[in-house]
Order: sequence, then C-alpha cells, then structure tokens
Amino acid sequence: MKQDLCALLRANSYPGRGILLGRSADNTCAVIAYFIMGRSENSRNRVFETTEDGIRTRAFDESKMTDPSLIIYHPVRRLESGLTIVTNGDQTDTIRDALAQGHCYRHALNQRTFEPDGPNWTPRISGVVKPGGGYNLSILKSLDGDPSCCCRYFFEYDTPAAGMGHFISTYQGDGSPLPSFAGEPVAADLSAPDAPSLAKALWESLNEDNKVSLFVEYIDLEHGTLHTVIRNKHG
Repeated sequence: MKQDLCALLRANSYPGRGILLGRSADNTCAVIAYFIMGRSENSRNRVFETTEDGIRTRAFDESKMTDPSLIIYHPVRRLESGLTIVTNGDQTDTIRDALAQGHCYRHALNQRTFEPDGPNWTPRISGVVKPGGGYNLSILKSLDGDPSCCCRYFFEYDTPAAGMGHFISTYQGDGSPLPSFAGEPVAADLSAPDAPSLAKALWESLNEDNKVSLFVEYIDLEHGTLHTVIRNKHG
C-alpha cells in the first residue's frame, strides 16, 4: 500500500540520508530524489552542486571542513548506457566502475560494507535507475549493530506502477546510536506532477534543523529529457 512519504518525513526528525525512486503519476518519467541531513557542524556544512554526469557534495565553507571522509562524494552519476546511479557514499563510483567492466550493481556492492563510523555503522544505501524506468534499491548494514556481520539486501522493481515510488533511508529515526533502516523500502505515493512540486513537498517535510540538501530529477522516458531541482540550505 502506498504511503504519504511527506507525512512520514514530517514525523521523523532524522531519517539521515534518503533515496526515493519511482514513476511519475502520468507514467512518462522516471523519478529520483535524494536528500542528506546532518547533526554535526561538519555534516551540515555541505551543498549539492552539479557535475557533467550528475551531482557531488562539497563543503559550503571550506574553512569549517574538519573531515571530508564519508561526506564528500558523488551521490548521482549518469552513465552513457542510460543508467543513473544514486547512493549515499563513494559506492556510486564502485557501481559505476563495475558496470563499465560488464558486471552488475550486486557484484559491485558485494565488495562494500556499511560505513566505518561505529557505533552507528551507517548503512550504505544505493539505487540504479534503468532507461525503461525500472529500478533497483539496496542497503548494506550491520547485523543489529554488530560490525562483524554485514547484511546485504537487494530490491528490484521491473515495471513500477504510475504514481508509485519506493523510499529507503539510512536510519529509522534519531537516537544514540542511530537505528538503521529496517524492512523493505517504503511504497510511496508519487502524485507530484513535476520535479519542482516534489522538491517543494519533500524539502518542506524535512526537519528544519537537520536538513542540508535535496536533489530531485524527473527523466522523460521517451526523450531522455532531464528536469532537475536542487535545494541547498546554504547558499
């Protein structure tokens, strides 16, 4: 059953980083959304900026950046094959390189684990959108907080229904340590008619103190035209 993702986000002060993939209500576009949040000054000191093949994170104020590991990366990369990769870390490049070598995204992610940031052991979440609009989602996380075991989950959606998306995030909510996302991706209503509308709804639903940046893109499935919106709290 489809859920109201904006209502879920309003009720959750810290889902961390989140990926939403799906199909537009008029069935013409693949839909991607990715957001980042932060609790520390270092995590909040970021913006999204466009690149030739997608987006990257960068420090808003370079003088305040204390540790770039785990927070500076390319969340979105578009490939010449028509695939689009979206992740919450440098596994974007791991997937890109594996695909270039003729492997699949599963092969790439079997080489990776959750982030080395104990005691949270933040999950690595990843998505791949196919030219026809189908998509894959995955999460790599510790076994109930035990870093000796990495659990890898893969979810594949061949023909998504119009107006439906699937959402996955790093955390269930705030806490210490932060509780990892659990269960299947959330089936979400995607009735927003275009990228600006979805971006507005998602941005306004994220916790004001913790939200940092948001990327939304509608990909026209017939022509490949991109309709992209980026929101940054800074700048």
